[in-house]
Amino acid sequence: MRRLVDSILGERALAAIAPFAVWMALMPILPATAAGYAIRTFATLAALCVAVPFLRRRDGDGAARPEAAPSTCGRPSCLAVGLSVGVVVGVAVAVAWIAPEYSAAYRKWFVVGAAPNPAEPYASEYAPGKCGWTLTIIRVIGSAFVIAPVEELFFRSYLYRRLIGVEWRDESLRRFDLEAFAWMCALFALEHNRPLAAVMAGAAYGWTFIRFGFASAATAHIVTNLLLGIYVVVFDAWVFW
Repeated sequence: MRRLVDSILGERALAAIAPFAVWMALMPILPATAAGYAIRTFATLAALCVAVPFLRRRDGDGAARPEAAPSTCGRPSCLAVGLSVGVVVGVAVAVAWIAPEYSAAYRKWFVVGAAPNPAEPYASEYAPGKCGWTLTIIRVIGSAFVIAPVEELFFRSYLYRRLIGVEWRDESLRRFDLEAFAWMCALFALEHNRPLAAVMAGAAYGWTFIRFGFASAATAHIVTNLLLGIYVVVFDAWVFW
């Protein structure tokens, strides 16, 4: 029982969970506006800054745990390969997220809630004409460089390994467990209103995490969200937000 409690309430577990928990907890509290999103982003960033030192802390024996490792290979060449793969995966996920939504059938069956055609005008709280460029840019930067790594920290680095075993910090970054992987993808999809695209994205980020490590998966997610944000702003496709 103590092992189970430590795996959930231990300082490293809390450090992995807290930023995502802050993000989710503020969602029903703050208004669904650009200003509300900005407040959530900065609060989550603050929680992440507090959490990182705990995640990187070494144990008493001086050994760093897997969640502190930047990749599954410590050599710079391996890290470069992992980051390059992350960029490619991120671009692929962004295309797969955006392109199908121009199909009416896809919007009908695979988008939860209202799903206007992204090619048609759509009034959004995040459009600069509504909230100003500062809040729009915060939305782009926050979704890419704050929310994406926070989700990777929670879903891939913590939750996936926690579903494999109680001693989640001892689980190898390279271990594949089908049941844990499926649950991780399903739970990641529940956070989004585009479940099919989210399952696909969760699987892509999960594969990247297992094969190349956290830094690669976080890079993939950052690239996806950044490209999506740029696409939304450039093409006035606000429906994706």
